[in-house]
Formats: sequence, C-alpha cells, structure tokens
Amino acid sequence: MAILLVLLLPLLSWPSIVSAGSNTFKPADEFLISCGARSMASVPDGRLFKTDHEAQGYLQTKQDILVSVPSADVPSPVYLSARIFKEDATYAFTLKSAGWHWVRLHFFPINNTEFDLRTATFSVNTDKYALLHNFNINNNTEAVLKEYLINMTDPNFSIQFKPLKNSAAFINAIEVVSAPDILISDQATNLFPVNDFAGLNDFGYEVVYRLNMGGPLITSENDTLSRRWVPDKPYLKHEALAKSASVPTSSIKYGPGTSPLIAPATVYASAKQMADSETRIQNFNITWNFVADATFSYVVRLHFCDIVSKTLNDLYFNVYLNGKKAISGLDLSSIEDELAVPYFKDIVVDASLMSNGLAVEVGPMDDETGTRNAILNGLEVFKMSSKVNSLDGVFGVDGEVLEKHRVVTYVGFGLMFGAFIGLGAMVLKWHKRPQDWQKRNSFSSWLLPVHAGDHSFMTSKTSMGSHKTNFYSSTLGLGRFFSLSELQEATNNFDSSAIIGVGGFGNVYLGTIDDGTKVAVKRGNPQSEQGITEFQTEIQMLSKLRHRHLVSLIGYCDENDEMILVYEYMSNGPYRDHLYGKNLPPLSWKKRLEISIGAARGLHYLHTGTAQGIIHRDVKTTNILLDDSFVAKVADFGLSKDAPMGQGHVSTAVKGSFGYLDPEYFRRQQLTDKSDVYSFGVVLLEVLCARPALNPQLPREQVNLAEWAMQWKRKGLIEKIIDPLLVGTINPESLKKYAEAAEKCLAEHGVDRPTMGDVLWNLEYALQLQESFSKGKDEDESKISATVADSPAVVATPGAISTSVAEDNKSPAEVQVVDEHSGTAMFAQFSGLNGRLADKVPDWLAKSAGSDVKPPPELRNLVNQTEQVTFDMDALRANLPQKRGGLSRYYSGKARSFTCIADARCLEDLKKPERPDPKKRQKYSDRNGLHVPPYPCRRVSSSTQCTSPCVGV
Repeated sequence: MAILLVLLLPLLSWPSIVSAGSNTFKPADEFLISCGARSMASVPDGRLFKTDHEAQGYLQTKQDILVSVPSADVPSPVYLSARIFKEDATYAFTLKSAGWHWVRLHFFPINNTEFDLRTATFSVNTDKYALLHNFNINNNTEAVLKEYLINMTDPNFSIQFKPLKNSAAFINAIEVVSAPDILISDQATNLFPVNDFAGLNDFGYEVVYRLNMGGPLITSENDTLSRRWVPDKPYLKHEALAKSASVPTSSIKYGPGTSPLIAPATVYASAKQMADSETRIQNFNITWNFVADATFSYVVRLHFCDIVSKTLNDLYFNVYLNGKKAISGLDLSSIEDELAVPYFKDIVVDASLMSNGLAVEVGPMDDETGTRNAILNGLEVFKMSSKVNSLDGVFGVDGEVLEKHRVVTYVGFGLMFGAFIGLGAMVLKWHKRPQDWQKRNSFSSWLLPVHAGDHSFMTSKTSMGSHKTNFYSSTLGLGRFFSLSELQEATNNFDSSAIIGVGGFGNVYLGTIDDGTKVAVKRGNPQSEQGITEFQTEIQMLSKLRHRHLVSLIGYCDENDEMILVYEYMSNGPYRDHLYGKNLPPLSWKKRLEISIGAARGLHYLHTGTAQGIIHRDVKTTNILLDDSFVAKVADFGLSKDAPMGQGHVSTAVKGSFGYLDPEYFRRQQLTDKSDVYSFGVVLLEVLCARPALNPQLPREQVNLAEWAMQWKRKGLIEKIIDPLLVGTINPESLKKYAEAAEKCLAEHGVDRPTMGDVLWNLEYALQLQESFSKGKDEDESKISATVADSPAVVATPGAISTSVAEDNKSPAEVQVVDEHSGTAMFAQFSGLNGRLADKVPDWLAKSAGSDVKPPPELRNLVNQTEQVTFDMDALRANLPQKRGGLSRYYSGKARSFTCIADARCLEDLKKPERPDPKKRQKYSDRNGLHVPPYPCRRVSSSTQCTSPCVGV
C-alpha cells in the first residue's frame, strides 16, 4: 500500500488533466490578479480576477501606489485599475504543477495624478527570461496584452518589474495559468536548411500573432484556453487575391492526433482560399506579411482543415515562408483519409532569415494536379527566446548580451574613442590656427583636409574657397555634388513656372548652370512614396552607366536632407507626350521605329553592358525621354536592381507601374531581365496604337492594352487598331515584323520571351522594311540607275559600285549593309545592282583565282564595311573557280551557305559553317588585309529570296 501511495503521489500533486479529444482543460495553477483593483473583476469569459488586496501575499514592494478610473474604452474591466512602481517590485508565486504555463501581462495607461503612464519605461523579467526590456507604451492609448508561454521546471516563479531611472513601471493585470502539455511538442521542422528541429521544450515563447483566417474575431470567451484570435485581413498583402470560405463548426472532426485545445473549431471552420483571377490557369500565391524582430528565431504554426474540397485527393498546394518552400504538395485529405479534419504544422524560422520580417504564402502546385487552389485556416507566430534567454532586446536577466551584439558594442566603443581623439586633434589645431583665418574663404582649408561644411551620404566634397563647388565625387564616380544654393539659383528658387514634369519622386524643374547649360533638376518630395533608397539607387546606377541611349546623371544634392538629382536636359520630353494626350505633331512610323530602337539599345546595354547586368524594373513611355534630335534615352533608375549572379532571378517585392508589370514577376515575386522585356512589349503596343497601357474609361475588354491588342493580333487584324494617323503609311511587312516582336515580348512565361538583343534586331529589320517601302514609293527606277552610274565608290548609296548588265543574268543582286554603329544590325537596302557582279568584282575574282591577290582599295573598302551581302548564286557560280586555297580551309563542321563577299573567292567558300575558328579567322584576316566577320550574318539558298538575318552571337 505504501508503494502504491508513492506511485500515486505525483499524479495527485500535478493535477492538470486533459484528453486528446477533450474540449476542456482544468489548469492546476491559475493566478489571476487585477492590480490596483478594490473589488473582484469578472471578465467576459467568466473568470474572476483577485483584488489587489487579496493578492498582497504575492507582491514584494516598498510602495503602495494604486490608481483606477471608473470607465474607459477598454476590452475588459481589468484595464480600469493599475499598480505603479517607482522602484523595483516582484510578484512571487508557488506553483502546484510543472510544465507549460501562460504568462499574460495587461497594460493600459490610465489617466492618474501619480505618473504619466504613456511615458513610463521599464523592464520585466522572470527568474530565467527577460520578457520586456526598456518597454513603454509609446503614447499609445489602447490596451496592450503581452502573452508568453513558458515551461516551468521550478515550483517557485517570480515576475520582477524594474523601472528606468526617473521613470516608473506599471501593470494592470497578471495571469499565470497552466497550459496543456500537448500545446507544444518538442519536435518541429526547420525551414532552412530543411531538417528536423528538436528541443522546443528548452525555449520560452512570446505569442506575437494569432490569426483566424477568413473568420471573425475569437475572444477568450469563445476559445478553449482563453486565447484571442484576430481576423487576418490587416495582414493580407493583396486582398483581392483571396476570398473567405466557411462551414458550420459541427462539420469539423478532430482526429486522434489533434484537439480543440490546439485551436478551437471556429478556427478550422473558416479559411482563406485563392480568389477567382478570371484566367485559364490560376497561378499566384496568397501572401500575409508580418513585422518581426530579426534578432530572434520564430516558430510558425500553420493550421489547416480542408473545408473547400468536394472529394478526396483533389487539393494540392505549397506553403512558403520568406520565399522558401516550407511544405510541398500538401494534400490534407491524405493525412486522415477524410475531409474537414484539423491538421497543424510547426516550422522553425531562423533569425538569419528574418531580416525583412515574415511573409507567409500559400499557392497551387505547378503540376496540373487536382483543383488549382490553396488554403490556410489559422496562423500562430511564436518568438523563441535567444541564447541569453531574452524575449526582448539583446540582454539576458543577468545582463549577459548576445555575442554578435557584444562585438558591435566593442566596435562602437572603439569608434567613440577614435572620435574623442579626432576631436582633441581639432581643438589642438584650433588653438594653433593662423592669425588671418577669418579672412580665408574656407574654414576647412586649414582645419581639415576635406570640406566639412556639406555632408553627403555618399562622400565628402572638396572645397577650395568658392561657394559654387565645381568639383566631383571622383573617388566613387558619383558625379558632381551641387550645393542647395547652386540649385536654388539654377531654378530661380524652384519656381513653379520652371516645372517641366511631375513624377512619383517629386517635381522636375528646368534649370541653368555654369555657362548656360540647361539641366533637368528632379527634387524629391518628402511625402513621396519613393525615398532615400530610390535616391541612392539612381545615383549608384547612373554613376556606373554611360551610353548614348541612357539619360546622363550630371550630379546630385543631399544637403539639408534634400534629395535632388541633376540630369541632362531632354528638350522633347517623354516619348508618351508625342504619342497621345499633348496635341503635339504626330511622329511618323519611321521616327517611332527609330525612337523605339534607341530605347531598345539602352535596355540591351543595361542587361548586357556590365558584368552583372541591371534590370530597370519600370520601363514605360514616360521613362523614355527624347532630346532635341529625337534620340531616345531611358531614364528613371530608382527601382533598378542588379541582375543576380549565377541564378535566373532576384526574389524581391513587386514594384513597377500597372499596365507594364510582368504578370510572372507579379505572381512569383521573382525579377528577371525578361520582366523588362515584357514592359517593353507594352511600350511597343503603346507606340503602335497611341493609347495608354491602362484606360479604365474604355469597355472592359479594352482596358488593358496588352490583352486587347494581342486578341487582334491573334485574329490577324492588328492593322485595325493602329494609330489612325499611321493608316496607309506603314509597310504591311514592317507592321507584321513589329507586331511579332511585341507579341514575343508579351509571352506569358519569361523563358519564352526574347532577349532585348533579339527585340532590337527585329525592330531594326522592321525599320529596314519600312525604309525599303518608302524608297520604292518615292524614287523612280530610272533616276536610281542614273544615280548609280555617277556615284562614287562609297558604301552609302546603291551606286557604291558601278555595274553593267550581262545578257545571261537571271536575277538582280540584292545587297544589304551593316552599319557598325549598330549594336546588332542596321540595314540599308541596296537596289540597282543588276546582273552579275561586274567591273571590279569579276576582275578581282578572276585575278585571285590562282594566287593571294588582295582586292583593289575601293573594293577593300566595300568589303571591310559590308558584313552582309546577298546576291544571285547562279551568277556567282558562273564567275568563281571550283577550288582554291582560300578561307574555306579555316572553317570546319557541317557545311552551310555563307555569303560574305570578303570570303566568296571560290565555290568552296560558299559552304561554311555558322562559326569559324576565331584564331584561324584572325590569321586569315591579318594576312589578306580583310575584315572577316566572326560569324555569318545570314544563310542563303540558290535563289535570290531575301531571308531574315540571324541575330549576332
């Protein structure tokens, strides 16, 4: 019998009882104190809080400051009274049961004559954990609940309040209540690296967020453990992407591994699911964003219950935390072989992944499996205690500090010590200042080695005595630093009449600097959504970019918290103004092509001109500016990002302009250079149709330009929606090529879109077709022939080579010339070279048949400037020897037709692979004094059909 009593004694002394499927839990410990109250407070859930007098046995303090108010806008009567401590005070409790306990601290700064509680600053500790460090309400007039879950292993538990010097601490109510052991398991899953995480029982936790997705507010009276669940709506990133679903709570069936104590049925009976995007394939994520302290790791508890499916195994979805896949292909019905069964999952997110807060996402699987949907019923976020057992700040109970912050502290002390030494040196130099220091133009010229009067966030500016600094931040290449007074003078004190543009960053002013140079001065608006980050980004991006088709940054000013950028002045303003809305003279189709080609060159340089590459992220017609010669230049790099090194995308928040946003980037938040390509595709349609990318005033099917135009393109009727001012002036083939380029840019998936180099080539080819069309309409063939006969031998006109007509010729020669100024290909259609290549060409070909005879100077000029030539193969064969030790031997691989006139010296030379060996090609070029291109620019057949050139490698 004695042995039996010994075995039963622990069960009698630790009386917390709960069953897995039970709805109720009777806590062994339940300390409820309404601090400062003179009568018992009853809360809505029926629990009674002891008065301050009844709780005197728990409190150790030298002061007795009680305050209360008769009424206030608070959720519970426990907030109507408080106890104030101006010295350290402790609440001590003797526990009946070990294990998990709730510790809830209630704060509300009630009005009183003792102390302004809105400014009270204090710390709260337990025996082991630092709960609050230098905590204050921050003038908040709402009730604050701090809720903790602590594993108690000692029967003695205390809470200490430590006010800051000359401040006070206060508390309205305290709860120390037992919690069921099933609430926290010792095992969880680590987010990254993916593995099992053991030892959750060794941490203390603060409940940071507790959400009921798609459902109402759940208060303590409706919860099984007096918890509070708030609706998720304030945390949704895009509310339109989610919709609520709900079922009666009676439909929820708890399995053997779950319990209403984990979360009540009300949580599982509602959910957020994907809204109807009115697309054929739903492919986006629902996202919730939360603020989090990056000093700590977190346990994220995800609550699921499939209340939306009609059949088993129909719902598969993924869960992401901070962009990393936490759960892949979750099928809730397969866990219990039944619908509407609760399930939860604990994920540990390390502090190293919390630098930008916490983002929770759910989205469908990529595979075509079941219904494309995703759900989430509830969410709890627990902050984990740090290595020094802190839940707020970097200090533990005993003053121990986190290791990385200890290093920061040492560095801070070192910098402070260095600052004192520098200050001492300045004082010493002040006492030794020259007698005439007041007559000197610059205080810094004798006191400091650099100018200290104007501090920049980037670098110091050198001053040599003039109030107009003309020196540049050359060390970092950031352009010229302008003083605020210089820019005020340049813009007539930012006169409103000098405003030439308004954007998201602020106003743009026309200014005049130095010797009358006109500049565009973009002044940041403090109320703008864009701020210092965009300001710095634009300076850093433009300082390392120089290109004919990118707007040049002249300098900047960050004096007196100003954010001002100074650019070259683009007198013809934004591209959009010349398309619609400003009643400016309309641009011809050729001019629009030339401007679009210029913008494409600028973007192509951004993507490929630096080692890493740059993604613009805000390509639109208002960010393409035109100078006085209508040369296009890409502008506004405030949202630009460096392209990723070694991977295909940058994971980043979605930014840009609606109507131009890449839908794949919007869905996945993964930025690539193909996002710029999509935006440029919208620009191409805007140029063609002369209407905005988005126009809500139009019928629904016409609101989005990209979708509307592609519908007409697929019907083969794109000419029906072009700018009426262009009707009858566009070559149909040019229009077709242009529309194809735009369509490829707007492909749904980035991998299917062309590079900007490919887009550039297509636009240049469309321009070539348009120029041929215009020339054919405007010129008379007889006049062309006369011009050809009299023209000098220069590769600029069809008469660059004199020609004769042979009776046996079957077709005319067609010649195309590449302008070396073009990044890829710039074409001029040559017509009028009839018959076989006559005069100097056949003579040279004949003479060089048996020896390495170099071409005559005029032909060599043609050869060196002409990298692409197409001509009649039959006529050529009639004038070429069968074999010769020419360039053919320097090529290898599968034979392909190759048509560079520099190489066509025998029939073997007509059979070349696409890419010759570079060393052998150079050797041949050096020996023969010719420019041999590193790759063939086109293939030809035995016909004279002009095929599309390939893109340069």
